[in-house]
Amino acid sequence: MIDIDARTMEMVWGKDCDKKACMSRIENVRSGFERQFGCQPKELFSTSGRTELAGNHTDHNRGLVIAATVTLDTLAAVKKNDDMVVRLISEGFAPSYVDLTEGLEPKEAEIGTSMALVRGVAKALKEKGCRLQGFDAYTQSIVPKASGMSSSACIEVLCGTVFDESQSPLALAQAGQYAENVHYGKPCGLMDQMACAYGGIISIDFKDPLNPIARRVEYDFGSRGYDLVIVNTGGSHADLTSDYAAIPAEMKALAAFYGKKSLRDVEPEELYSSISLARKAMGNDRCILRAIHFFQENDRVRAMSRAIEEDDIASYLRLMKESGHSSFEYLQNIYSPSDPRQQGISLGLALAQRFLGSDGAYRVQGGGFAGTFQAMVPKSRTEAYVRLMEGVFGQGSCINASIRQMPTAKIAFF
Repeated sequence: MIDIDARTMEMVWGKDCDKKACMSRIENVRSGFERQFGCQPKELFSTSGRTELAGNHTDHNRGLVIAATVTLDTLAAVKKNDDMVVRLISEGFAPSYVDLTEGLEPKEAEIGTSMALVRGVAKALKEKGCRLQGFDAYTQSIVPKASGMSSSACIEVLCGTVFDESQSPLALAQAGQYAENVHYGKPCGLMDQMACAYGGIISIDFKDPLNPIARRVEYDFGSRGYDLVIVNTGGSHADLTSDYAAIPAEMKALAAFYGKKSLRDVEPEELYSSISLARKAMGNDRCILRAIHFFQENDRVRAMSRAIEEDDIASYLRLMKESGHSSFEYLQNIYSPSDPRQQGISLGLALAQRFLGSDGAYRVQGGGFAGTFQAMVPKSRTEAYVRLMEGVFGQGSCINASIRQMPTAKIAFF
């Protein structure tokens, strides 16, 4: 039997969740654990995916972000063990085994694998004083891969929560970022992991990257008549690491021209008053355009936070569209320059603009270059919007992503 109450279910999967379907998922992970490990699990954990609402590619240069957890999560049936081995079996994927006694340093053979994430999170938490223990886990995820909803950060934060659920959301996020940067081999800021670790909508200021300030923002887009719909255009992120890495690298290179470590330390007027010198020194106009995006996006995040707090949905939607256009025109992360034929996000944004007009908003979702975009769609038009997008990108490509209020947590005992 599972010990989980209706209120917890609503906090995890939303007030309109299908409780019968939720119990079916729980039973699926329980039976999967029993099938794989030959015994009953003891605990049930849940970590959600995330959506970035504003602040596209600002976190790695110590900027501002608004992000939120969503009601799409990874469930894990777990039993701690005494042999110091993590056995992580995710439904539909090859098992990951990590022996915590054989050393926690990065392993070249594990780059790009779940084992790297587990080992990296373990190392980071151990350095924070966590007493590590092995565990067996069977997971089932409804966070789509390559969806811009941070499926890898979700796994990192989930593993950190299982290792030590008493850790703060920030500590779990920092452990996940370390694992992804150093062990997994993918450069990223801290936003993905923080958004997965915290519950609800949070505004984050990364001015101090070791101690970012996260502030909860209470808002319900649904009660204001809008659905947050995420469309997966089907593009792959597999070969896009260099595209992602170029964004923070170019921003930091421009900051270095001004004697700073990141763009947060550069005053916008410093750039605007010396663009001709910067162009000659950098030999790269794109880095300047990306800096312009960074400066303007930080201002938008401040304005969008105010709009939410003042319940000014019209201003929020206008600024959301401005953010999307800035990502397309200045940040230039809507399609990969290495293969300009693949422009699913560009096509989706064009269709969203034509369909919604001034009635809603749309922007890239997550890191960009391939994958997904998001839109705020009036509830009265959601069905038609989904029908349009799924007619182009395929059945099931649309996700209605409600905001989840609960942070990463152990949600029940078996």
